[in-house]
Amino acid sequence: MPKQRITKEMVVEAAFEIARKEGAEKVIVKNIAERLGCSVQPIYSYCSNMEGLREELVERTRTFMKDYIASRLDRTNYFWSMGQAQIHFAKEEPNLFKMYFLRRRQDISSLQELYTKEGSPDMGEYLSQTLQISPEKARELHLNMIIYTMGIASILATTGSDIPEEEISDRLEKAYHAFCAQSREEHNE
Repeated sequence: MPKQRITKEMVVEAAFEIARKEGAEKVIVKNIAERLGCSVQPIYSYCSNMEGLREELVERTRTFMKDYIASRLDRTNYFWSMGQAQIHFAKEEPNLFKMYFLRRRQDISSLQELYTKEGSPDMGEYLSQTLQISPEKARELHLNMIIYTMGIASILATTGSDIPEEEISDRLEKAYHAFCAQSREEHNE
């Protein structure tokens, strides 16, 4: 029986599945080889160091998360449904959430920098038009909601808590209205 040819894509996918089911700390060469049913040699040929594999894994997770969130967006209430999708992602995919969001980032030195690098540039424009506030205030509103939403999502992903959906939605709604009121007040000053 001919040996199966192991590809880089197979290695990344196996690492992704391990991280998804067991957590990023279980992504080691031995476990990847076991999942693929091969020796560690093919894994080492693609992963001369684990840092490169972790970068590939983060990118694979980003793609998965974007597809996950996009499939749950309501175009009539884009902003709200985005926050809800992120909360659901943290609850349903806690290992991926932790690996992606709770990782150390060397290139981020402020919340504004994080927003610029990771935020959706279209959201600020959408909020500006929808709420009739300046683009600057819209981006600030968006950043505030990201911080608040990620706080709740982190609680869900790290504690395994089963906080009722209604309680989470109520908190998000209150935060949204408070941040909107603040943005409108500052806009009218």
